[in-house]
Amino acid sequence: MLFLKSLILFLVTALAEIIGCYLPYLWLKQAKSAWLLIPATLSLIGFVWLLTLHPQATGRVYAAYGGVYISVALFWLWAVNSVMPTWTDWLGVGLCLLGMAIIILGA
Repeated sequence: MLFLKSLILFLVTALAEIIGCYLPYLWLKQAKSAWLLIPATLSLIGFVWLLTLHPQATGRVYAAYGGVYISVALFWLWAVNSVMPTWTDWLGVGLCLLGMAIIILGA
């Protein structure tokens, strides 16, 4: 149950981080409205707060979170940027998630 809770929390955390970084990217690189910085800031504040909700030690949380972040980033690449990840991307994601599971389950 702790593993599932951690995984869901990691997924929400990763989305908050990616959205918080993607919106300024739109403003800086695609000349979108500077108003995007407001939800970007709120998203990054949410990201930081979400990291504090994990019950494991901080270093372990950051290490395991990295694997989930990579997975969500590749999904974002596919869903938002319409770029299909390669088989090596999927292999890398699988290895990262395996590493995340080992870290969380070993806690």
